[in-house]
Amino acid sequence: MASELPANNPETLAHVEKFWQGRKPHSPIYQFLLEDIQLTYASKGIVRARLLLSKNHINAHGGIHGSVSATLIDWVGGMAIAAWDNRVKTGVSTDIHISYQSSAKDGDWIEIEGNAGKVGGSLAFTTATIWKVVDDKPGPIVATGSHTKFVKV
Repeated sequence: MASELPANNPETLAHVEKFWQGRKPHSPIYQFLLEDIQLTYASKGIVRARLLLSKNHINAHGGIHGSVSATLIDWVGGMAIAAWDNRVKTGVSTDIHISYQSSAKDGDWIEIEGNAGKVGGSLAFTTATIWKVVDDKPGPIVATGSHTKFVKV
């Protein structure tokens, strides 16, 4: 089940949305997979978004493709870093780890949460959770991950 979050910060959400809209045109993979993602929440170092899965997100067995989950963990880590202190540079990946726990299918909504646990002078450490949405709330966990980025500018 999803954890309780601090109050949504409209200024942070606006910053992350603007950051995302500026970044999306420069990433064909993000345009293809995340064109319709909806940012729903932001506070210092935490973001949430929702995505309706389509055939573009599904593997040959009918479930969310592992590469889509990996892309989401990568994406939401960067968004959480942007939400840390309204930064406009979120660094480059040094490692990413994913645990796949269940699945979701075409037509399912998923919710993604990224949390920047620490953003330092050179490295940022983030965690992420992807849930299948059930009754408009986060339900079963689809995947969890951690993502480290080199952020020194």
